[in-house]
Amino acid sequence: MDSTEGISHTGFHAGSFSAKDETRAAAEAARRRVRIMSATLHPTLPHPEPVAAPAARLALKTDGTSRGLLDGAWWPRSRDLLSELPALTDVLDPLWGRITRIAVNPKHWPVIPRKVPVDGHIVKVGWFTPEIDPHKLLLLSYGTGRWDLLVIPPETGAESAARLMAAASNYDGPPLTASALIAADEARHGVLAADQSLDPDEAWEYEGGASAVSAAVPQQTGPPDRASRLIIGM
Repeated sequence: MDSTEGISHTGFHAGSFSAKDETRAAAEAARRRVRIMSATLHPTLPHPEPVAAPAARLALKTDGTSRGLLDGAWWPRSRDLLSELPALTDVLDPLWGRITRIAVNPKHWPVIPRKVPVDGHIVKVGWFTPEIDPHKLLLLSYGTGRWDLLVIPPETGAESAARLMAAASNYDGPPLTASALIAADEARHGVLAADQSLDPDEAWEYEGGASAVSAAVPQQTGPPDRASRLIIGM
């Protein structure tokens, strides 16, 4: 091999090495441009803060009171058990022990999930008819006991709901079934959802304002009940 051929061979390798370097440099520059464009066009968005679910609207008989047919009343905000039951069990678990099973009559619940995830455990849900009153919720706490709550229809007006909560949690209240209690209120005061419109201050209180507890319980003209009522989340 002569000197000319050797020079040509060496020059070929040198030229190839330079071309590869240029290609890599161009690719790296392109990647930098893409990163810059991505940072410009897609800025990092702040993580949204979790929104706390509204507290359950409950009125419960206190310990030691005569249970009768009901242990209190629950006024859900919708007929969606999957979204309503977690807030209910959040309140009841510390009071009654962990709720493990819930049963309803399917008449007023369009969808009944078999299992509902709540805080730290699963609640099994079932339905029975005609064994369970259509306006009642049955709750079981493993190894602790059973409780029965009047279910006030979500569309019920605030005044009717307050009356029903007071009646269901009253120590001396009549031993009526859930449906009979609602029917008695309708007969005396008219349709549940046809309450008189509230002014803005009253509406704020019924939806959870600072004076919600006092606004939820009708004022009494006679002696107070022998057992105080627990009003939550009004």
